[in-house]
Amino acid sequence: MNTDPIADYLTRIRNAFKAGHRVVEIPASNVKKEITKILFDQGFILSYKFIDDDKQGIIKIALKYNKATKASVIKKLQRVSTPGLRQYVSAKEMPRVLNGLGISIVSTSHGVMTGKQAQAANVGGEVLCYVY
Repeated sequence: MNTDPIADYLTRIRNAFKAGHRVVEIPASNVKKEITKILFDQGFILSYKFIDDDKQGIIKIALKYNKATKASVIKKLQRVSTPGLRQYVSAKEMPRVLNGLGISIVSTSHGVMTGKQAQAANVGGEVLCYVY
């Protein structure tokens, strides 16, 4: 049994980048779908597709690589809040990742969004991960 599905999601993407895969399949959940949409909107992945099957569904993610250097676009995926130690921040204390070059993904009362969007909406929440 997987006790931290978001960490598993991030690890599968990280491992696929390291192995040089073009597509990765991940078991779906609502939070994972929202994180996937954010990664796509911010330009960290090429595309995604939600496949509904008889169980919980699958997220297919097409990974994005730099054409010139063949390096992955995502340099680091870091889990911040874990089931054992939750990390909550207010809108004023929203973390900046790499001086604004990266993003923080936050679960708020208004849904899952980036740290900048949460700060603009003046809502705090649980910091799920950093991406840069």
